[in-house]
Amino acid sequence: MLEDTSFAIHPGTEKQNEAAAYHDIGSVIDQEKVDDTYHFTCENGRIAICFYTDSIVRIVMNPKEAPKMKGSRSVIPEPKHVEVREEITSDLHLLHTAKLRLSISKSPFRMNIFDQEGKELVAEGEHGMAWRESGEIAVFKEMDVADHFYGFGEKAGFLDKRGEVYEMWNTDVYAPHNPETDPLYESIPFFMTLRKGKAHGIFFDNSYRSWFDMRSFGDRYAYRAEGGELDYYVMAGPGPKEVVYQYTYLTGRMPLPPKWAIGYHQSRYSYQTEQEVRTIVQNFIDRDIPLDVVHLDIHYMNGYRVFTFDEENFPNPEQLIKDLREMGVRVVPIVDPGVKKDPEYPVYQEGVNKDLFCKYLEGDIYFGDVWPGTSAFPDFTDEESRTWWAEKHRFYTDIGIEGIWNDMNEPAVFNETKTMDVQVMHRNDGSPATHRELHNLYGLLMGKATYEGLKDQLNGRRPFLLTRAGFAGIQRYAAVWTGDNRSFWEHLQMSLPMVMNLGLSGVAFTGPDVGGFAHHTNGELLARWTQVGAFTPFFRNHSAIGFLYQEPWRFGERYEAVIKEYIRMRYRWMPQFYSLFAKASKQGLPVMRPLFMEFPDDEKTYNLNDQFMIGDNVIIAPILAPAVVDRAVYLPEGEWIEAASGKVYQGKQTYLIHAELEDLPLFIKKGTAVMQTEWTSNQDKSWKRVSMDIYAGEDEERYRFTYYDDDGETFAYQHGSYLELEVEIVSTKTAVNVEIVNRNGDYVPAYGQIDVQVIGRKDGQDVIINGDKMNGSNYLSLAE
Repeated sequence: MLEDTSFAIHPGTEKQNEAAAYHDIGSVIDQEKVDDTYHFTCENGRIAICFYTDSIVRIVMNPKEAPKMKGSRSVIPEPKHVEVREEITSDLHLLHTAKLRLSISKSPFRMNIFDQEGKELVAEGEHGMAWRESGEIAVFKEMDVADHFYGFGEKAGFLDKRGEVYEMWNTDVYAPHNPETDPLYESIPFFMTLRKGKAHGIFFDNSYRSWFDMRSFGDRYAYRAEGGELDYYVMAGPGPKEVVYQYTYLTGRMPLPPKWAIGYHQSRYSYQTEQEVRTIVQNFIDRDIPLDVVHLDIHYMNGYRVFTFDEENFPNPEQLIKDLREMGVRVVPIVDPGVKKDPEYPVYQEGVNKDLFCKYLEGDIYFGDVWPGTSAFPDFTDEESRTWWAEKHRFYTDIGIEGIWNDMNEPAVFNETKTMDVQVMHRNDGSPATHRELHNLYGLLMGKATYEGLKDQLNGRRPFLLTRAGFAGIQRYAAVWTGDNRSFWEHLQMSLPMVMNLGLSGVAFTGPDVGGFAHHTNGELLARWTQVGAFTPFFRNHSAIGFLYQEPWRFGERYEAVIKEYIRMRYRWMPQFYSLFAKASKQGLPVMRPLFMEFPDDEKTYNLNDQFMIGDNVIIAPILAPAVVDRAVYLPEGEWIEAASGKVYQGKQTYLIHAELEDLPLFIKKGTAVMQTEWTSNQDKSWKRVSMDIYAGEDEERYRFTYYDDDGETFAYQHGSYLELEVEIVSTKTAVNVEIVNRNGDYVPAYGQIDVQVIGRKDGQDVIINGDKMNGSNYLSLAE
């Protein structure tokens, strides 16, 4: 029998289970309410509970003292005053909000959380909160046979994470990624549980090395950290969208990116000279292949020193950036955190003289080897260092650069541990703490410094930041790519659930390196990957030194034609994407979604890894293996129209779909619409014409969506200069009714009207726009 005050279940191997004892939190000794926080003193620790909204509750356990309830680097809002009904008996303490019910057993302390309908969300059974003498803290939760788990940030493997164990510790992993490669570069300790169509979320706000164990115990799962407090939030849902909305309410939502950032990016490690960059961009122009961004990897620098250019290979970067900008292309250079130890290097001099680098407690600067050799690292946990780093970016913004790419910011170091010594002591804005505690925050805080510096320096233009490492909340500053993948078909396959789970974890602006970073790609793989990339939120082709170049034309005319067509398709779909990015910036909802997000009652969508949705009405079912031209496609409830053929498919069935190399299986739900434009040229990417393509239904289908537009470059939209149309489409046997039910903003786009195209309209079906029957040309005037 287990003793009342401890138990020997350790999240890990059986040997660990036998050897390592946890202390159970024990029974409640005392309880009180202070302001809006409920405090429980137990035999082996103290617990605090407070509500952030009526659907979000925070639970904090400290084994030794009162929970600190300190500020978080991830969580933005303070808790609101929430109406809570409290009931106390000798055995139970009940807390009710409009959306949550907490039932707390006192002997021992066990907490079960229910939704407003009384359905159990999170339950503690035989085991609950616990800790070890080493400082490790943990909690155990009951696991229902119907539970499916999603999120966890950047993780390899399938969409559904049940049966897996994941570690949160930002790590540079160049070795080939496979389903068991863990951890990777991003740590986002959040997950969503889907159970019989209902969803709830848990965010474990602890920056120490931590683990989520959804495998070892059969009927329960656990999450634990090697230090700090047990500090977590439960979100009530009740659907997947509501969970993501609640999580991003806590940790923030991405800023609306400039339109150019959601276009096509071309990169290589590295384009090594100015002339090579000019030649690459000119090829795109001459071949009329869309391009918005070219990235500069580490070889543009002088000996890999950040905030420098190699004067021999890049003799006039300001002119290069100006010339490319006139061609419609922006430059995004890489910036790593390591600052070369060089007493003649001004950036290093400043960092030393101003005491801005990471140091040991005894005062010695920490040095580690990265690309420049022996290097120091700014202490991004400290406001003074962040401000300094932000200001250094004037080196780039003064010559016309509007975007930065952060790499190696786990931080990566070339040693056995792959990172900084965990004994380094960070200043942490006045609350000193070791790197062991703050490691996972380093990339997030570097992103904060970089983004805020760019925003301050760009005179009202929106910056773009791309990062490899981050923590919960990174979406407030940066887009995320999935790191050093390989040019393997398996990596193309793996990228879909990775991007979908990142989207569920709050990071809407994300994608893999198209074509694969390392290894040699080939024409077929690059073509199929570009078809996927055209519909992933972040769309960049990137390849590594020593491997084949993989620009669109490198594998012959047949493959170039396919790749060009799908890059152009990205731009034709830009009004649809931009509207979805606007929604992500306001509500946190991902642009690229797993099917279960829209169809949570359909169990066939729960681990569907090789299909995804764009928004709520478009399904992409790409080809993900060589020499394959037929694949199974599952279509959920509704009727679905294959975009290329116009063929109608009934939902809740699986079909064998044919797709030659030129084809991407793409389905649009009947009765809905997508927004489109036309490709003009790289020099002029403005939308000359916008169309609303309605895929007509006839069975009382009702669809509502929001179209969004603004100038695409500035923050004027925050002051009312935007166009937002809430559109409702109702399809009947006699008419397709289009109505603008709400209009906001005072932005007037150049196109003046939206053309309305009704696809699949039956004989006898009229088109009615805002109550007026259309004859001949159908359009929606944007004049007030």
